[in-house]
Amino acid sequence: MRRMSGDRASERHGIDEDSLRALVDAFYARVRADAALGPVFNDAIHDWSEHLDQLTDFWSSVMLTSGRYKGQPVPMHKKHGDRITPALFDRWLALWAETTNELMTPDAAAALQLKAARIAESLQLALFFKLPDRGTAA
Repeated sequence: MRRMSGDRASERHGIDEDSLRALVDAFYARVRADAALGPVFNDAIHDWSEHLDQLTDFWSSVMLTSGRYKGQPVPMHKKHGDRITPALFDRWLALWAETTNELMTPDAAAALQLKAARIAESLQLALFFKLPDRGTAA
């Protein structure tokens, strides 16, 4: 049943496995070449082929409910938290919007951008949100 739901979503937005793979490949080629994002990603990723497969699985799970992605994005991002800033998330989202707008249908691009914004917000909360110290009672 769950698979059928994903299939209907893909038909509605024009998203399928092939288009997601092409999108991930094109987007991360831009990320790797980007002056701000490139150094962070290129230092963190040692096997780009494997990482692109994992990212394709991630987006397949998010957009097509394939269930293929089994990773944990928050710990992986926290591992590099000393180099990640909110500005890098903004740059990532801008490149994502540019790439999705170029490669996907307008409906697919909008759906992918909405998901990416929600994911980025969640990751930023995990990385940057800190409750103030309550201090000690006087």
